[in-house]
Amino acid sequence: MAKTRTESDSMGEVQVPAAAYYGASTQRAVMNFPVSGVPMPKRLLRALAILKGAAARVNAKRGRLAPRLARAIERAASEVAEGRHDREFPVDVFQTGSGTSTNMNMNEVLANRANEILGHPLGLKKPVHPNDHVNLGQSSNDVFPTALHVAALEGIERDLLPALKDLRTSLAAKAKAFDRIVKIGRTHLQDAVPVRLGQEFSGYASQVADAAARIEAVRAGLSEVALGGTAVGTGLNAPPGFAAAVLSDVSRTTGIRFRPAKNLFAQLAARDACVFASGALKACAVSLAKIANDLRWLGSGPRCGLGEIALPDLQPGSSIMPGKVNPVIPEMVLQVAAQVAGNDVSVAIGGMGGHFELNMAQPLVARNLLESVAILAAASRLLDRRCVRSLRADAKRCAESVEKSLMMVTALAPSIGYDAAASVAKEAHRTGKTVREIATARNLLPAAALRRLLDARRMTGR
Repeated sequence: MAKTRTESDSMGEVQVPAAAYYGASTQRAVMNFPVSGVPMPKRLLRALAILKGAAARVNAKRGRLAPRLARAIERAASEVAEGRHDREFPVDVFQTGSGTSTNMNMNEVLANRANEILGHPLGLKKPVHPNDHVNLGQSSNDVFPTALHVAALEGIERDLLPALKDLRTSLAAKAKAFDRIVKIGRTHLQDAVPVRLGQEFSGYASQVADAAARIEAVRAGLSEVALGGTAVGTGLNAPPGFAAAVLSDVSRTTGIRFRPAKNLFAQLAARDACVFASGALKACAVSLAKIANDLRWLGSGPRCGLGEIALPDLQPGSSIMPGKVNPVIPEMVLQVAAQVAGNDVSVAIGGMGGHFELNMAQPLVARNLLESVAILAAASRLLDRRCVRSLRADAKRCAESVEKSLMMVTALAPSIGYDAAASVAKEAHRTGKTVREIATARNLLPAAALRRLLDARRMTGR
């Protein structure tokens, strides 16, 4: 049987695993919330630890915390931020709506680890106390949403935007490489007029660039945080200038500028910036889904599909059909896009959980927003490195499709009229001949004019 130690809080005694850095509040949360088995996202724990370390430094400088205690808390916080104590955060993501359980989990871990650093046993709450020292000048109500903003913006800046930049660069390179390849365009999944393969890829590159620009627009909202509002926005127990000093420290640590919100009441009561950010992530997911769908359609075959591009062969695609290879990376992107869209619904509903002075669905918002950032970054990176960079064009297949297309007749319509052009298309379809062959047989235009009008490259513009 596992060894335990007895800890106490305002509700009485509780048994905690003897070697755990967490304490009574965390243990109660573990017992109260056996919901999903999914803990709080690691990036949020990192952000929360960074905030706690910064708060300890500021409190020490202002004479509110003994320097040796502050140094121990700082060291413990640094260890947590580095991911060295991830197993000490067992509280389920579906918990109290303010995130208090996770804040107390952090306070207890840092206090116990700090005491251990100072040579004291676990569980005594001295000389470092989780509330009196680690949580000094803070409330769960302001520090948890602050950590959420820090975590989200770190994920966006460090992972997502660089991945999108690389993907856009690779798509633009393909657009340039494929610019001479003319293929048939498609609308409604039906043949349309010619387009250059490079033009299609330039559209994909532009979509990714636009998606990144929308995501960059969330910086302003996420960089304003709730710290300093404490329980209800009034700042009770947080001295003047405390939040600004802590956030200046956090900004140096992360390389991202954070500042106290202009109105702390709004920041505690609502998660509007997170809802806005989630919407930008959903828009990005929709863009990636369009690109992924096109790539798998364009690469369908290899003999009985469109086959205008060849996607890289990454793994066997069937347990029964030898030699089959599937577009696994685009399929992954489509599933990620669906998850991000679903996460956005949850974030929006969570954003509606603001009642009077506090939003009561912050862990839900954190779980879904941070997952969307993480999986979009991973999907973008894999789409770039495992698919786009090594895909190839089949110029011969593209040219063959262009010549066979009935919609080549569109270029003749201004010269021979819509009805005559439609008649050419219908006869070509009925006989299996090309538009060029029918128009030539009918002697509709001089040969030179026909050649000029049916020049597929000329139809694609500049």
